[in-house]
Amino acid sequence: MVVDFDSELWLWAARKTESWTFVSLPVEASDEIRDRTEGLRRGFGSVRVKASVGTSHWQTSIFPGGGDGAYVLPIKRAVRQAQKLEVGDVATVSVELIDL
Repeated sequence: MVVDFDSELWLWAARKTESWTFVSLPVEASDEIRDRTEGLRRGFGSVRVKASVGTSHWQTSIFPGGGDGAYVLPIKRAVRQAQKLEVGDVATVSVELIDL
């Protein structure tokens, strides 16, 4: 399953001083991911993914964490710098589930 979407970068409120930056997946896609990964999720409900933003590609996990039930994807500093993104910018993101 691949999910392509645009999302605004935001800081995790509990760790603003450490600049933990995320994007939220669409709620509908998050619901489908939850259905497809029943019994396959890891700690904290995480799901392993391949992620892409612009020319940056990496493997990580998405986590339940959006107040509206959306999964969230961490966008590491190296990706933000390579793609010239800051909090509040909108990124075009691709997420592919790995362990299906």
